[in-house]
Amino acid sequence: MLNYIWAFMILGGLSYGVACGQAKALSDSIIDSSGEAVSLAITMLGVMAMWCGIMEVARQSGLMDKMTKLLSPMVRFLFPEIDEKHVVNEYITANMVANILGLGWAATPMGLKAIKEMAKIERARLAEKKVDISKVKLRASNEMCTFLVINISSLQLIPVNVIAYRSQYGSVNPVGIVVPGLIATGVSTLAAVVFCKIASRKKAEKG
Repeated sequence: MLNYIWAFMILGGLSYGVACGQAKALSDSIIDSSGEAVSLAITMLGVMAMWCGIMEVARQSGLMDKMTKLLSPMVRFLFPEIDEKHVVNEYITANMVANILGLGWAATPMGLKAIKEMAKIERARLAEKKVDISKVKLRASNEMCTFLVINISSLQLIPVNVIAYRSQYGSVNPVGIVVPGLIATGVSTLAAVVFCKIASRKKAEKG
């Protein structure tokens, strides 16, 4: 669906520009934007490499393990039905840590692994209930929905991506977004937690 939306926006913009007699301006804009895209990609590559390196240093120094333990109570609160010794908890906490540090690209692989493990947990639950999995369409479990909502709300202490974009485009104070970003993502995460808990309670009441 997104491919169709992007194709429509691109073709619509090109058609409108040509129809308004702005073909030259449109052509110049495309060329300039292509150069900017390459420059931005190189800048983001450097930022990405730096933070991935910092994350690796944090992992080898044991800092990541400490942050994981620090987030364990939150994970238990959000996912009470998952065994605290299950490997999925490591993926969830790693995803949260990456998001908190503003490393969305590092959070995605851990997020995908967490969802796969949650799917296995849901299949195991259905098997315990003697449900024929081959005849039932597997739906997103309560844990999957909660994880997705929390992931989207994404509390961020250091919005690395936004800082890099602001720096690239000449912001006087690129890190000025940190406090507003922290407040905004803090509110969105709090709203997400409240929503997930209310939804979970209603689902439990319906049985």
